[in-house]
Amino acid sequence: MDRIKIVVVGAGVIGLAVACELSKKHKDILVIEKNPSFGQETSSRNSEVIHAGIYYPKDSLKANTCLLGKKLLYEYCQKNNIGYRKTGKLIAITNDNEREPLERLLKNGLENGVEDLKIISKEEIKKIEPNIGAQAAISSPSTGIIDSHSLMKSLLSEFKSRDGQVAYNAEVVGIDKISAGFKVSVEDIDGLLNFSSLIVVNASGLNSDKASEMVGIRKDECRIKYCKGDYFRVHNNKAKLISRLIYPLPKTEALGVHATLDLGQGLRLGPDDEYVDKIYYDIDESKKESFYENIKALLPFIKLEDLGSDTSGIRPKLQGPGQDFRDFVIEDESHNGFDGFINLIGIESPGLTASLAIAKEVEKIVKISL
Repeated sequence: MDRIKIVVVGAGVIGLAVACELSKKHKDILVIEKNPSFGQETSSRNSEVIHAGIYYPKDSLKANTCLLGKKLLYEYCQKNNIGYRKTGKLIAITNDNEREPLERLLKNGLENGVEDLKIISKEEIKKIEPNIGAQAAISSPSTGIIDSHSLMKSLLSEFKSRDGQVAYNAEVVGIDKISAGFKVSVEDIDGLLNFSSLIVVNASGLNSDKASEMVGIRKDECRIKYCKGDYFRVHNNKAKLISRLIYPLPKTEALGVHATLDLGQGLRLGPDDEYVDKIYYDIDESKKESFYENIKALLPFIKLEDLGSDTSGIRPKLQGPGQDFRDFVIEDESHNGFDGFINLIGIESPGLTASLAIAKEVEKIVKISL
């Protein structure tokens, strides 16, 4: 049976960031991806926002990896000519009843270490975003947008430059603990292949709970819930009427339908959140009216007829509808008797922003494991 030092399951942005980081110090690394190319699922079906770190509980993994990841991501983009723009963001309210929760959100962001946040008045908003309808807003200058495809392509290229290997159209169907590591079973065009690996990093996103169960780790609290989000694009030149990302004050754990710009000078609304039982990416056209109703107070220049279906994505959430905050799972499973198995489960937003910081967390675990 062939032997590999480190296997990373999944070639989304998390898997590629982990593989790239590990390849700086380790050789003989294989990334296994069931799709024909990298980043085909959650990593390419999102808002491509570089988050500041405002929303998450203090000292949570989401808060800490988002804050560090933001810094690392901007540095990586500059160094490697990855398309990005530090647009800034407004989290805006449309009535004074929302002012107290807006102030609580500001306090949370400041406590997380996002030092450039402040609340600005209606008059200040009019000077910088004259076309939105808002009574007040949190200004987040460090929020931005990124070309996620170019980021993943760069991480992959860097990984390959250090002799890293990637297997596409290869699905992991079994992970079994053996005396020195794990037997990994993979199905590809040639049939079933088996090999062993000292370290297995589970970065398989929407399938991360299933990969964890393959090795024998079954936890109800780590079961992934599929949360689908649709996007509607704003047609014509109305994207030019805002220069920042515009978010409503979140009413629940979800951030609500918001307006995001892209590097192609486009504007889209979304995502919403709808829990589904299976992975599919069809867009429900009937949602257009609810998207319009949710955003018209904030963006009064948008009309219903401006909206057209764009894309959709599915987030691998750990919390179900109406449930409380759940943090990322970044866990060395040696305490469960699975030395060398590293679980990354529930890596939803701000996973893209946090990707390089999560990779560093994994590298720390691998350093101890080897």
